[in-house]
Amino acid sequence: SRCAPCIFLTVFATTSFSLAGMAHTSKVCRQHSALSEAHVSADVGSWQDCVASVEVWADFARSFRIRKACLHDAMPSTSVGSRYWRESLIMVIVLIVKRSSEPCHCFAFASDKFSRFFWSTPKPPIQKVHHVRSSWFGNRAGHQASAAIGARTGINATATTASAWFAVGLVRKATRRRRGARTQRWQNCSVKRRSVSADEEIAKISEPSEPWKHGPMPGRYDFAAMEKGMYEWWERMGFFKPEIVDKIDAASKGDETYVLPMPPPNVTGRLHMGHAMFASLQDVFARFHRMYGHRTLWLPGMDHAGIATQMLVERQLLSEGTSRQAIGRDAFLERVWMWKEEKGGAIIEQLRRMGASCDWSREQFTLNEHMSEAVIEAFVRLHEKGLIFRGQRMVNWSPVLQTAVSDLEVEYAEQSGHLFHFKYVLAGPDGKAEDSYIPVATTRPETILGDAAVCVHPEDPRYKHMIGRSVLVPLQGRLVPVIADKYVDREFGTGALKITPAHDFNDFEIAQRHDLPLHSVIGLDGSMSKTVALLGSPQYEGLDRYECRRRLWADLESRGLAISRADHVQRVPLSQRSGEIIEPLLSDQWFVRTEEMAQKALDAVACGEIRIQPERYTKIWRGWLEEKQPWCVSRQLWWGHRIPVFYPTNRPEATDVYFVARSMEDALVQARERFGPDIELEQDPDVLDTWFSSGLWPFATVGWPDESSADFKKFYPATILETGYDILFFWVARMVMMGITLTECAPFREIYLHGLVRDEKGQKMSKTKGNVVDPLDSIAKYGTDALRFALLTNSIPGMDTPLSAGMLENAKAFANKIWNVGKFVITEYQKTNVSEQIVYSAEHVLSTTYVQGMPWIERAIVSKCCGLVESVTQFLLDNKVAPPTKDLKEFVQEDFAAWYIEASKTRLQPQLGGDPESHRGTIAQRVLLFSLETSLKLLHPFMPFVTEAVWQRLPRDSALSPASLMVAPWVDLRGEVVAARDMDAEAWFTKLCAAVTAVRNARAKQDIPPKERVALTFWCADDRFADALKSELAAIAWLARADIEKVDVRSYNDKGETPARVVRIVVSEELDIDMPVKEKQVDLTKEVLRLGKQLKMLASQLDSVEKKITPSFLEKANPNARDKILKKRDDLVLTKEAVEAQLRDLEAMKKQVAL
Repeated sequence: SRCAPCIFLTVFATTSFSLAGMAHTSKVCRQHSALSEAHVSADVGSWQDCVASVEVWADFARSFRIRKACLHDAMPSTSVGSRYWRESLIMVIVLIVKRSSEPCHCFAFASDKFSRFFWSTPKPPIQKVHHVRSSWFGNRAGHQASAAIGARTGINATATTASAWFAVGLVRKATRRRRGARTQRWQNCSVKRRSVSADEEIAKISEPSEPWKHGPMPGRYDFAAMEKGMYEWWERMGFFKPEIVDKIDAASKGDETYVLPMPPPNVTGRLHMGHAMFASLQDVFARFHRMYGHRTLWLPGMDHAGIATQMLVERQLLSEGTSRQAIGRDAFLERVWMWKEEKGGAIIEQLRRMGASCDWSREQFTLNEHMSEAVIEAFVRLHEKGLIFRGQRMVNWSPVLQTAVSDLEVEYAEQSGHLFHFKYVLAGPDGKAEDSYIPVATTRPETILGDAAVCVHPEDPRYKHMIGRSVLVPLQGRLVPVIADKYVDREFGTGALKITPAHDFNDFEIAQRHDLPLHSVIGLDGSMSKTVALLGSPQYEGLDRYECRRRLWADLESRGLAISRADHVQRVPLSQRSGEIIEPLLSDQWFVRTEEMAQKALDAVACGEIRIQPERYTKIWRGWLEEKQPWCVSRQLWWGHRIPVFYPTNRPEATDVYFVARSMEDALVQARERFGPDIELEQDPDVLDTWFSSGLWPFATVGWPDESSADFKKFYPATILETGYDILFFWVARMVMMGITLTECAPFREIYLHGLVRDEKGQKMSKTKGNVVDPLDSIAKYGTDALRFALLTNSIPGMDTPLSAGMLENAKAFANKIWNVGKFVITEYQKTNVSEQIVYSAEHVLSTTYVQGMPWIERAIVSKCCGLVESVTQFLLDNKVAPPTKDLKEFVQEDFAAWYIEASKTRLQPQLGGDPESHRGTIAQRVLLFSLETSLKLLHPFMPFVTEAVWQRLPRDSALSPASLMVAPWVDLRGEVVAARDMDAEAWFTKLCAAVTAVRNARAKQDIPPKERVALTFWCADDRFADALKSELAAIAWLARADIEKVDVRSYNDKGETPARVVRIVVSEELDIDMPVKEKQVDLTKEVLRLGKQLKMLASQLDSVEKKITPSFLEKANPNARDKILKKRDDLVLTKEAVEAQLRDLEAMKKQVAL
């Protein structure tokens, strides 16, 4: 019973091989065999199976207390123990690896569990084998273990070495001698622990410590104790997988799928508020549709982030005194992969902290094997369709990164500079300078050296007579034409533009229209190229572009060609990654022709195949795609998908020949057909733009190009694409173009665009302003639920979202309110011993007959709850997130917690006259449980952790209830529940709340102590409401802190003048309340002031409502919304009239007192 290696091998042997085959090595005893067979039955055939097996093993190991104590007893000597332990561990590794399709992953997980349960310094969770630092292990021991494992498993060298690293690390930990007091402590613990029976230990295993399920409910919600373990449990149970829908007994369940591709965050990324926003929104959609019965797949992944990742690793190399060019491409890529495995992907764990319920078993990485195959296939197919070409066009060039960058990777900032005005002198027929000139302005004088023309508006009277003539390029004397183009703005600057086609995007387009030459005068490193010498300015060759600017302007001044230099603030394009100024350059690159693709994307939105939310972005969509510019897809990087183009290297005459192929082998087949068997090829050194691989995301992640795969058939096209509005064109449009072109189907049916997260003043968060809110810090301080709820409360499609510490505090308080509401309901239930036990059922409904027999306050809260279900469900089906958060918070905090729970105390608590075992008490408990559970279900997509923690503690029938709230069915509104709506009861409930609030305000104005019970007389114009009030005098007395013996309800018609020493409270046009006060408390002046303030408030509200009631509103508004606001206006008018009458009475009384 104390043989640790025996336990190791018993458990893993029963998961993979027969016990008999291992008996000669492990010496397994029968007792261990029986116990292990009772607890382990999984097959270690996949990563998921290994997780299950190791979890069982961990509990088994824990039950025998082999941590520390048993290790000491199992190893009488260092040498014997080390050898025996090493052999056992290696055999465990062999068992896992030989049966696993993912050996490194399985072994990493198992090793992590070993270290957690056996040694005093457990390491953090290890997700990938390469995360382990090599400094843990020794070379000699590693080679020995590697050889042993390799001989027994036959796995590849990489996996073998990785497994050996773990084995040696574990062996060293296990065989380290502990001396002195620690050894004695182990022995003492060993004796003590062996006295515990195996049955007792196994009983402990069956109920692991899960604070979100069991234990007391403290006064404050402890989010830190709940969140991490709960999320791990959700994931371990497989609740995030689309297949879980088969276990959800939802009324709306069918074959409908709901697919939500996650925008892949960069592998270099760290969680910021933008990520927190999309994770919160998408998790709401995923959790709701999962509970609603849809087969929900939220597909996660990471982008390889070509420029950002390469730049980080290059900085590492620079700090080591080397560079990527020095070590070569292959070695550099190995370093990048090593960095990715060790440090990359931290954001995935941070998204888990946000509660993201993605199917992590389907996680994709844009450079994994399948995605790489899909990217190559896409490039080849597009080339076969004639949509990919190589040519010279303008690109954003980063001289520091030495690559072209996308528009999204260019940021514009205002910087102080200069605006230079100079002369373009007209040339005569003989080509010599004349006295007249055209004034031209530029912010980049160095580009003058590459000018090809001067352009004016064709109808500008200042220059119309000069069109067609020639001018002299300053300092060079080259003749260039004066051309006319309507692009020129006559009112801006001098009305004349210098045209530098090779260094300005707009100039390039003008040059294409007028067939102008292209002169590249700035090189890839940002210095002036050899072309400037060929054009007549050799003195500037090799100068940095800024040094050239300084010298050239000095030369213009010395030649009398300068007019002026003025300070000027301009928008400068900066590289998002390196920070230097981007240089527009003419460059040979690979491009995608987008004319046809863009038109298909436009048509998909125009015909309704794709819907954009909010709709106003449809116009922006059209504006971008109608330009139909070629898309540059090549990047001068090493980290990324290498372009599948191959060039002959031993055929000098074939300089323009290339072969596009899926592999080198395919390319050689093509090349040999043309050039013969001795042809040699070299692959294009460039890689594809990151947005190219991301453009395949919705379909490549589910199996494309294998369109016969089960996932592709089931999960493509996606249902919705949720992302930020700032990448509508850069990513979303390209996904639509690629999807329609490659799959002949739009990749998703809906595009949902969220805005930026800003600070409470509406300013963009930035480190320089010091207003950045770190989501991880917010989670640590307020909890995940609070951060999510604060973001979602103000999340409107296409609108920026403000966030402040106050909003986070309020959201945290709301999470605590949910916890305390649950605590009250559950505690009251646990107090009762009613014969009819109230337990949860998957079919739990309140029948029509039962609801109709309830007191009206219960009918009201059930009706409000059902109305809430209707509205929240419809909001979420329409992808509206902010409105339901407000409705849910109002219901839980106000209707349920502040009003009904307080009223229910008069049914349940004996000190208030209640009896929990009475018929009325039982009804109250049913309504409390029904309302609480319904609220938890509706809130779960928004605040998953606190709702799960409360729901787990609800009384449930374990045979009927689901294991988790997140896989519980959404509230079904069909059938008898719909009949629970009682609009009269709801109206009465609202009036009662307003009346009690008015009484409380009046008490505060009159300084009546909270403990003092007052008398109240209700003057009610509605006879039915009067009867309803009479039936709830106990609740009214408790809520208003009144004397139940002195609460009276009378007819409104019997109301006379306000008696002396009585405060008359005007609630509405049909309800007044008289509250007698002591003589010293009557303050007519204060009452007049109070009513005056109330009258001003009513007048302000009425004015605001009347401004909304415009002819356009009455014509276009939803009928329900129109009727609601018209009724609100009428109610405000009547209430205002009642307050005015009361004010007149008080003014008259005040005058009488004065006389």
